[in-house]
Amino acid sequence: MNRMKKIIKKLLIKPLRLLISRPSEVKTFKERIANEKVLKLVLGAGNEYQTGWIPTEQRILDVTKEASWKTYLKENSIQVMLAEHVWEHLTETEAEKAAILCYKFLKPEGYIRIAVPDGYHQSQDYIDAVKPGGSGSGSHDHKVLYNYETICSQFENAGFKVELLEYFDKQNNFQSTPWDIEKGLIRRSMRFDERNSDGKPNYTSLIIDAIKF
Repeated sequence: MNRMKKIIKKLLIKPLRLLISRPSEVKTFKERIANEKVLKLVLGAGNEYQTGWIPTEQRILDVTKEASWKTYLKENSIQVMLAEHVWEHLTETEAEKAAILCYKFLKPEGYIRIAVPDGYHQSQDYIDAVKPGGSGSGSHDHKVLYNYETICSQFENAGFKVELLEYFDKQNNFQSTPWDIEKGLIRRSMRFDERNSDGKPNYTSLIIDAIKF
């Protein structure tokens, strides 16, 4: 796991100023959008994001409102998006709207990598922690507990082709396929979450790539 920590540290940027006034954030976001040749957005970035990626938060870009997108971006302009543990904080209706807007603003063959708590996880303690109103950190604001069927359906209905990267199936068996860190690092994953240092999927996410064609 020490090697994994080094990889994550190398890939992530930690802003020196955690409390930035909104005008400064907006200005920085606009400048990055204007100057980056390849647009790679992190939705709900928190305080850590990969080098070369543009972080944003709801107070700047509300993914459920088309007017918010159009304030900064053109349709078919974004190559990649990443949202780690964001979607579960949206209602089903909000999430459906957000998926449609992601499709609209992504370039053809662009994709969004999504990670959410996994409703088919084999551990009841995990489920109790991540379910809406659960015992885990932040779960008081969780609106939906997804499984691979419901998240895939949502993005397919928005027009995407969906590829499953990590998930528990209906029989509560963990399934995974190799995925490239450079295409979007998910920290709460089998490889990068320290809670899985024993080689077991103790804390994982349901991870998908939703690709626009």
